[in-house]
Amino acid sequence: MKSNQTIIRKSHMEQLHFITKLLDIKDPNIQIIDIISKDTHKEIIAKMYYDAPLCPDCGSQMKKYDFQKPSKIPYLETTGMPTRILLKKRRFKCYQCSKMMVSETPIVKKNHQIPRIINQKIAQKLIEKTSMTGIAHQLSISTSTVIRKLNDFRFKHDFSRLPEIMSWDEYTFTKGKMSFIAQDFEKLNIITVLEGRTQAIKRYWKLIQQDSRKLSDKRFYRPTFRMHLTNKEILDKLLSNSEDLKHHYHLHQLLLFHFQNKEPEKFFGLFENNIKKVHSLFQTVFKTFLKDKGKIVNVLQLSYSNAKLEATNNLIKLIKRNAFGFRNFENFKKRIFVALNIKKERTKFVLSRA
Repeated sequence: MKSNQTIIRKSHMEQLHFITKLLDIKDPNIQIIDIISKDTHKEIIAKMYYDAPLCPDCGSQMKKYDFQKPSKIPYLETTGMPTRILLKKRRFKCYQCSKMMVSETPIVKKNHQIPRIINQKIAQKLIEKTSMTGIAHQLSISTSTVIRKLNDFRFKHDFSRLPEIMSWDEYTFTKGKMSFIAQDFEKLNIITVLEGRTQAIKRYWKLIQQDSRKLSDKRFYRPTFRMHLTNKEILDKLLSNSEDLKHHYHLHQLLLFHFQNKEPEKFFGLFENNIKKVHSLFQTVFKTFLKDKGKIVNVLQLSYSNAKLEATNNLIKLIKRNAFGFRNFENFKKRIFVALNIKKERTKFVLSRA
């Protein structure tokens, strides 16, 4: 009969074998020796048992030499605790040419420390709206490791064929700097993200450019006029100085009214009736509007809007907020493509009731 000690040893080896399968370590040369639970993390002690290969230099049979200092390989959490594998790799020596060689394992790339399964998890987390530091903290790795994995993503932009409907917008990349984004209206895929705008857009909200129906009726003291005036009263004073300005202002307000009410016939009727009556600078603008009449009519009649792209920009702001900003634009651009263009598969299981 087998002794109790032999049975216990066999049971212990079976447990370590099942742990190897649970951790998805498929390299048959790796054997788990023990698992040590510490206050902050778990350590899996393992060795690589490898047959001596032929020498790559002289072709002679190499021999087992010793074990290398344990490699500290970070791994996925087990029972909610950060885990790392302390893997001792076998070294081999050729006694003909003194060539030294270290055994390799498929769980880690050559000359790398981060295992493939961690890189896969990083890629999965990058698709989610999680900050770079958050990913690093969850996987017990450095932020630079996450950035290196982000840089592995490559996106090819094919501008030879563009979608039928596109959404364009701008967003703040860094303080005082605006960036441009284009999105497929139907599929919601990001087409491109540009670091800067070609032309800076300056907005001067002057009374003469505002909708007359939205002018404030509150009276304030105006130092320029040395009296209390409403915005409408200020506008009346401005227009009283020039009949030409007054005529163009009322024409602008009529155009704005018909545009907001989506009345293309009345809108373009004003252009056609007044093109010879306005200033020469406005005539150029009127001709441009009439030349692009079909496109503008589509804007007035079709229900398309930038609402979907605005929602996408909110997600981009969420990525920025979670990450506390990005210093490198290329990393930020890749993170947008990873998070929004790569669709996350549903992985949650639904347990049926007994």
